[in-house]
Amino acid sequence: MGPARGLLFWGAWLLLLAAPSSLSSSSSLSSSAKASGPAEQAKAGQDSQQQGQGQEQEQEQEQEQEQEHHREHHREQERPRPPHDSSYGTFAGEFYDLRYLSEDGYPFPTAPPVDPFAKIRVNDCGRTKGCFRYGKPGCNAETCEYFLSYRMIGADVEFELSADTDGWVAVGFSSDKKMGGDDVMACVHDDNGRVRIQHFYNVGQWAKEIQRNPARDEEGVFENNRVTCRFKRPVNVPRDETIVDLHLSWYYLFAWGPAIQGSITRHDIDSPPVSERVVSIYKYEDIFMPSAAYQTFSSPFCLLLIVALTFYLLMGTP
Repeated sequence: MGPARGLLFWGAWLLLLAAPSSLSSSSSLSSSAKASGPAEQAKAGQDSQQQGQGQEQEQEQEQEQEQEHHREHHREQERPRPPHDSSYGTFAGEFYDLRYLSEDGYPFPTAPPVDPFAKIRVNDCGRTKGCFRYGKPGCNAETCEYFLSYRMIGADVEFELSADTDGWVAVGFSSDKKMGGDDVMACVHDDNGRVRIQHFYNVGQWAKEIQRNPARDEEGVFENNRVTCRFKRPVNVPRDETIVDLHLSWYYLFAWGPAIQGSITRHDIDSPPVSERVVSIYKYEDIFMPSAAYQTFSSPFCLLLIVALTFYLLMGTP
């Protein structure tokens, strides 16, 4: 064996001795890689799985919120609403309730009542209330020269007055048919356009205003050159010289006339109408009194004169 072949032999022998250690180390590295690879992969898979579950939960929550929003909107549409009123007051009230604001950021103001004064019903005269009418035959509360109604409401008497005037209209409660010592309730139209209910006491031919006023639930209006009002006053009152007890019967004095700066002046006609007999608030009648113009043509003398003229015209002159 030569020197070269000997060197080759010893080199191959050294490689064989080193091979097991390298193989073992490589096998250990591969085994550790094999051992560590699946754990890290499993952990990474768990992290990705958890992240995917979190995203799915968020999506489910968003879907539930959106579905709840749709359900709430659907319930809001199906919720019954009160019937709509076409009046202006209800229209403004609905805007206020829904919190609609004006351009300035303030709530809309409350709308004024559409009809603050209910018209006087004459169909109830003689049935559910007593009435007095003065003027043209067949007139009503808006066409009579003077109109009065009364009715019992619990412990009160409600009065309605109306007259063809721009000043005042009144009713007096008297023990006789003459003016003097009378309890008077008047509706007065002042310079501000308001109609106020005032209490007076007749001292002779002069009406003195009394501060103690038994009227309540007052309302009045001036329109079409007429003063119209409505008020209540108790049937029984403590003893007072200027306020009568309405459970007793009285003659009713009817008067109306002009006013100066909210103060009443002399009545329009010299002899205002008076009830023919005492009036009981517990008895409802519908009484008509013709005005002076219609009293003239209805008097017996005028009827006789008309008959005589007709006979004369038919028979002719001799």
